[in-house]
Amino acid sequence: MLPSLRSLRAAPFIWCGLIAVMVIPIVIAAFSPYLAYRNFAYIVGGFAGIFALALFVIQPLLAAGYLPGARTLAQRRWHRWVGTAIITCVALHVGGLYLTSPPDTLDALLLVAPTPFSVYGVTAMWGIVLTALLVAFRRRLGIGPSLWRLLHNALALVVAVTTVIHALLIQGAMEPVSKWILCLAVLGSTTGTLALCWLVRFRSGKGIRGS
Repeated sequence: MLPSLRSLRAAPFIWCGLIAVMVIPIVIAAFSPYLAYRNFAYIVGGFAGIFALALFVIQPLLAAGYLPGARTLAQRRWHRWVGTAIITCVALHVGGLYLTSPPDTLDALLLVAPTPFSVYGVTAMWGIVLTALLVAFRRRLGIGPSLWRLLHNALALVVAVTTVIHALLIQGAMEPVSKWILCLAVLGSTTGTLALCWLVRFRSGKGIRGS
């Protein structure tokens, strides 16, 4: 379906808003005095996590083809590329933290760390790993469209929520206000996209069974 004239006119404002929400927290974090006390591996790992959080804003919108000014098929291709970028960022995030402090990172991965944010971070990480495995082996496992949609959407929601909680519980380089705005944007884009997609499907008579 071709975008309406109104959506085309609004496209620059929507894109500017999305870019601002995603980029401003990263720029502010880059000037944080907190970084002066951290080594290179920790900084790389930390910013990889921030980049991943920012990418979560557009990831569900790309999957549903809701971003203006681009064709749906092109957005879905970008959804796969952004997914790969998120996996890379998460790997760098965990790797950077491990190089900085192997015992603390292992405690977090084993869910025995005393810090509450570790549980949410590890939950989000395994949600991303499981999503990547399902994408890679979907055909071999014989997962149909309906089950795939259910699993993928459920994992996306879990990953988004746990990632946001993980980020909000950490007191680090990110400035609090911009971090809250970014986290709310992640939750809004994820839950809003899922709600709209399911509403469209139910109105079309497909329900949760799909086609």
